Amino acid sequence: MNTIKSSSTKLKAKRAFIKKGTCSRTFLYILNREFGHPMDDEEIAIDPLAGGINQQGYQCGMLWGSSMAVSAEAFRMTSNKDKAIDLSINSTKQILESFTKRTKTIECEEITECNFESKKSFLKYMLSGKFVGCYKLAGRWAPEALSTAKKGLSVSFNDIPVKAKSCATEVVRILGGSEEEMMLVSGFAGGLGLSGNACGALAAAIWINALNDLRENNKKPSFSSQRIEKILEDFYNATDFNIKCTDITGKLFKDVNDHTKFIENGGCQTLLSLLGESAIIN
Repeated sequence: MNTIKSSSTKLKAKRAFIKKGTCSRTFLYILNREFGHPMDDEEIAIDPLAGGINQQGYQCGMLWGSSMAVSAEAFRMTSNKDKAIDLSINSTKQILESFTKRTKTIECEEITECNFESKKSFLKYMLSGKFVGCYKLAGRWAPEALSTAKKGLSVSFNDIPVKAKSCATEVVRILGGSEEEMMLVSGFAGGLGLSGNACGALAAAIWINALNDLRENNKKPSFSSQRIEKILEDFYNATDFNIKCTDITGKLFKDVNDHTKFIENGGCQTLLSLLGESAIIN
């Protein structure tokens, strides 16, 4: 990537960070436009994944946004859903590696040193300059995120196995999402790019419900949403307050094929079904 392109992407990321307000939407917004395909509703709906999944402190929102952007592009590149899922997951893995090289962690809480559920901690985050640190990180990492995304998506389709499944895609399917919506979350699999961290299926359920709320009720998502709070409550009750994929499944998936076999053999089926039903609020 040349210097001009890098400088331009840095500036766009910083401007978007201020304008959009969340790290998750910033990176979905930036990468979508670099790929030439804006998705306004989908970008708004990813707001709740900021702060590490509804401000829970897990994977940085920049990663969720970047993963969804590469998954969207993978879906546009091929009509073969299995190949698109494989491409999304492996591209997401590369994005996580790029981010970790820069930050040494993917956890929002470790980067921000903030508990967003505490007003005192959030005030300290704003006043201490940590917010500015996130703003600067967005600018510094944006060119790398874009170049890594493009590199991850450049794999020959002949080198991609035929069969692939994603736990996150399965949740959106259960909830009646479109084929495109199913594919947009495919990179979330196995705790985001098979990293074993906070559950990608949970993140997918939060996103698709926020998207439905936006479209059906014209309600922009918020961190205090009743719908999202219910999803989290039901999820934690079902998992005995575990959220990491490795804790829930008892394993770290070595590759897409390993994850696919797990799903095909009924792995996490009860949890996926619960996530598909938990957001019904009368």
